[in-house]
Amino acid sequence: MKTRHLNCGTLHAPPNPRASCHCLLLEGPNGLALVDTGIGLLDVRDPLGRIGRGLIDLAGFQFDEAETALRRVEALGYRAGDVKHVVLTHADPDHAGGLADFPHAAVHVSTEEHAALAGGNPRYLPVQFAHGPRWVPHPPSPRRWFGLEARPLDLGPGAEVLLVPLFGHTLGHCGVAVRAGDRWVLHVGDAYYLRAELDRDDHPVSALAALRADDNARRVASLAELRRLARDHAPEVALFGYHDFTEFPPTRAE
Repeated sequence: MKTRHLNCGTLHAPPNPRASCHCLLLEGPNGLALVDTGIGLLDVRDPLGRIGRGLIDLAGFQFDEAETALRRVEALGYRAGDVKHVVLTHADPDHAGGLADFPHAAVHVSTEEHAALAGGNPRYLPVQFAHGPRWVPHPPSPRRWFGLEARPLDLGPGAEVLLVPLFGHTLGHCGVAVRAGDRWVLHVGDAYYLRAELDRDDHPVSALAALRADDNARRVASLAELRRLARDHAPEVALFGYHDFTEFPPTRAE
């Protein structure tokens, strides 16, 4: 399985630095899978109707059709229907905006995130789910992965992909672990915003992370687990987040 790193949207709310929407495209013999979907084509075409002025200004949404996951996939020679699965770290608007561009894909989330979404948490935008996603909620699992719970996903032969609960940012937020040869890559979603948070507690972005957390105590505990992984299990496990442009690998494919 080949793993490609795609930027599927940009956020920029000065004086904060530009932030990425760092998605993964998993290419296997039985089709494609996306990890998160960035800012979607419908968002680009109707920003005010789908996102709203308040959130656009607060988060700094930028709307560039060429950056959408659908256009990125097409630029690689694929079609929307080739994407058989979408795995969401969580359902915030900058992660789930592209879901409607892949309406036939199975959408994998934790049961906790699915419940929070169904419960009407105001951080989510119902318009992004109006097309009726094919939800596949994943309950708790006895499997352990480097000391953390792991929920295996069935994405087809040759794909070993796990939902790894990193709750706090949202009540069902998960990382996504993908086996890549003899090592793992772990997409941590928004369990941290910038890689600097792995090394320090006093970074200015930490206040924003605490403010945006549905459960800040659990967010802090999840961040501690990521620090442990980075300290004790590199290079066997390579971590990266959603918003730090510096974490894209040079070739964006591996």
